[in-house]
Amino acid sequence: MKKTYLLFLCALLMLASCATKVPKDALTLSPTALADRQMQTRSFETTNFETMLSAASAVYQDLGFNLDEAEYKLGLLVGSKSRSAVNAGQVTGAIFLAILTGVATPVDKDQVIRASLVMRELEPGDSKKGKDGRSAVRITFQRMISDDHGQVTKLEGIKDSLIYQDFFDKLSQAVFLEAHEI
Repeated sequence: MKKTYLLFLCALLMLASCATKVPKDALTLSPTALADRQMQTRSFETTNFETMLSAASAVYQDLGFNLDEAEYKLGLLVGSKSRSAVNAGQVTGAIFLAILTGVATPVDKDQVIRASLVMRELEPGDSKKGKDGRSAVRITFQRMISDDHGQVTKLEGIKDSLIYQDFFDKLSQAVFLEAHEI
């Protein structure tokens, strides 16, 4: 009985010593988080989710994205597109390394670019006063690169302000055309 109790106590102590703590900065935002969010968000003078998301769907398709998920009631669109991630410099380096060591090195092959759009209402419209409401649209772009062995080598958010500016310019045009049924 004492042996079992002692064994149980030792096992419990070993398990307790393996516990890890959450890093202090795990839940803190990066210094650029506010600037990133501002770059990814625009407000529009409409609360019509259907019109906005229909226009956003058209922009997605114009940019070469396939719609993966759409939830109009929640204001959510998710799309993706696949592109080649082959880099001549990386391939040359892998060949050189293979010649020197005799070991084949994996190289980047494919990348999937994913776009996630969320629309939320900021101010409700007032139909009695003929006033439209306001809504915010936020889009994020991410890319996942995989190598020729199928392993994910890089997963990152895209933070190029020109991409976001281009998307919102096209979205503004599409919303205008959609609203005026052109």
